[in-house]
Amino acid sequence: MTARSAHITRNTAETQISVSLNIDGTGQGKLDTGVPFLDHMLEQITRHGLFDLDVKCVGDTHIDDHHSVEDVGIAIGQALREALGDKKGIRRYGHFYAPLDESLSRVVVDISGRPGLHMDVPFTRAYVGKLDVDLFSEFFFGLVNHAQITLHIDNLKGKNSHHQIESVFKALARALRQACEIDERANGALPSTKNLL
Repeated sequence: MTARSAHITRNTAETQISVSLNIDGTGQGKLDTGVPFLDHMLEQITRHGLFDLDVKCVGDTHIDDHHSVEDVGIAIGQALREALGDKKGIRRYGHFYAPLDESLSRVVVDISGRPGLHMDVPFTRAYVGKLDVDLFSEFFFGLVNHAQITLHIDNLKGKNSHHQIESVFKALARALRQACEIDERANGALPSTKNLL
């Protein structure tokens, strides 16, 4: 099988980012976004999705974390799209429920070629540590718009905002892993009646 990997470099006046992604990895990663809680969430993607993911971001965090969080989502989305290649033989769909103590989240992924984010996470506080919880939607918008996937995120219950978002990232990791996997029964066919994703 051809290696499903990509390396992306994204440089703007606000951020300088490099991302390396191997879909068929073993869960290794070097994560340095300049936003410690985002690093912790990306670690969930490596560990639970078994993606190899290296991310380095130097951003204008002296202003706030917004540009770094959003642009890391964009760069990871670009890497995912490139690494998936022609998408032949993939499962395309993935879903997972992930609990974390009192929190339970469901994530459903369609590697559809059509960007769409539907996110319902009723955060119980405005910050996790120093990170504004509103920035998570910016991360996910960047991810779906540039990976061209449809993503449904629902936190079904939860009282601790750290647990809410961490259960989302764990569910995302497993759902993406499932959607990206090669389906041996598909025999290399593209999983679409349009024959286009």
